[in-house]
Amino acid sequence: MAETGFKKWIITITVIMASLLELIDTTIVNVAIPHIQGNLGATLEDIAWVVTGYAVANVIILPMSGWLGGRFGRKSYFLTSIIIFTIASFLCGNATTLNELVIFRILQGIAGGGLISTGQTILLETWPREQIGTATALFGLGAVVGPTVGPTIGGWITENYSWPWIFYVNLPVGALAAFLTYTFIRETPKEEKRPIDWWGIGLLAIAVGSLQTILEKGESEDWFAKNYIIVLTITAILGIILFIWRELSTDHPIVNFSIMRHRSFSVGMFTSFILGFGLYGSVFVFPVFCQNLLGFNAQQTGELLFPGGLCTIIMMPFIGKMLNKGIPAQFMATAGMFLFFVFTWMLSNSTLATGEKDVLIPLLIRGVGMALLFVPLTTLAMADLKGPEIGQGSGLNNMMRQLGGSFGIAALTTLIHIRQGYHRSTLIEHVNPYNPAFTERLNQLVHGFMAKGKSVLDATHMAYAAIEGTVIRQTMLLTYDDAYWISGLIMLFSIPLLYLQPFRKNLKPVADAH
Repeated sequence: MAETGFKKWIITITVIMASLLELIDTTIVNVAIPHIQGNLGATLEDIAWVVTGYAVANVIILPMSGWLGGRFGRKSYFLTSIIIFTIASFLCGNATTLNELVIFRILQGIAGGGLISTGQTILLETWPREQIGTATALFGLGAVVGPTVGPTIGGWITENYSWPWIFYVNLPVGALAAFLTYTFIRETPKEEKRPIDWWGIGLLAIAVGSLQTILEKGESEDWFAKNYIIVLTITAILGIILFIWRELSTDHPIVNFSIMRHRSFSVGMFTSFILGFGLYGSVFVFPVFCQNLLGFNAQQTGELLFPGGLCTIIMMPFIGKMLNKGIPAQFMATAGMFLFFVFTWMLSNSTLATGEKDVLIPLLIRGVGMALLFVPLTTLAMADLKGPEIGQGSGLNNMMRQLGGSFGIAALTTLIHIRQGYHRSTLIEHVNPYNPAFTERLNQLVHGFMAKGKSVLDATHMAYAAIEGTVIRQTMLLTYDDAYWISGLIMLFSIPLLYLQPFRKNLKPVADAH
């Protein structure tokens, strides 16, 4: 039964607060990694598990969250997740060794996986059927803005305070969200007599955990050069096959794949994957591009991302109203994908002289595009689901978006590595004494250094070093331009997927779960 008035809005605020806790923590830690590494005396390879452990635990729980909410009651599960997440945040801030921090981050990820999908389900049940677009838009505020503003908040806290405070800031928000959940959210019936699919839980953890670990660690470990990546790949493939077989053959599955019979939902899994690829992939590439090439610090980079996030926030309610009025979701999502392509195309034309003003317009376009993408895509995917299917669908939908982000980051990291080698070899071909442009530039540099009192030998060495620096910077520039271009093309070529989903003049809202 939908809520009205004050209670409807207080539940909405509660869900958004809890969702932001989890989503901001997916990216807030990234900018603080060097500080944590120095403080705990860890190697870069080891400290990466602070991010990997959270992501793996998170993506394992997401598809199970619908079942867990049904088993223990949606309110109880949501409240427990908030409390555990808040306690884990305190423990992360108090960690004195790397092992402690990784363990507490895994605990955070397990609890966080219960916040997103359960929160979305609660929100869809709270709002009236005819306002489903608005409810999805409000949830989208956290889902899209969270990963975007995470680096901004993390950079500011790290620069002005110390890294434990990126975890401590969760405490008052978590405490308030827990109180509001306990006070205002209704409990749902519990399915306590339903048998537990232990085989399904085990196979899900093995399959998804292995896959996520491969995506998180593959590039840094040179992919299949390491035996454990090969083992995890085999484990992931076998685990996925056995998990799907198990869930389709048992009477009480942990993940209900029968909801894939809805064409809108099954296609929506692919579009959610693409959305995750674009959302997390672009948030990954842009800060690296700004800090490694343009010389911005973490706080400056975060501040650059903020106006685009603000643009998304402003647009979300309007997108929800447009959906409620019957404007086809496919048309709006098409516009969103095209605007994302425009954003990547503009940044793919960046130069070494690109400044803050040059990236502002593309980031604002991205902000509008993400608003046009998240709300219609989520509403299309969830439109045909009813009753308990809502929780199951929400979990799978959010898992696919997270996996899309992991695939996007892994693919773009690998692309950057490969194209960096290609562009360097192409540029270095022109650095030879038979190239008039090279010899002219070399002589200019040599004479310039000699004019400053350097010997011929020293001036020559310095000139070659300067040219090498230019080659490195141009190589990085061309590589990042490629990363933008490829991610934009993937989004553009995904537009036909939208039209495999049924058109509805008035998009059928998610049915009441009671």
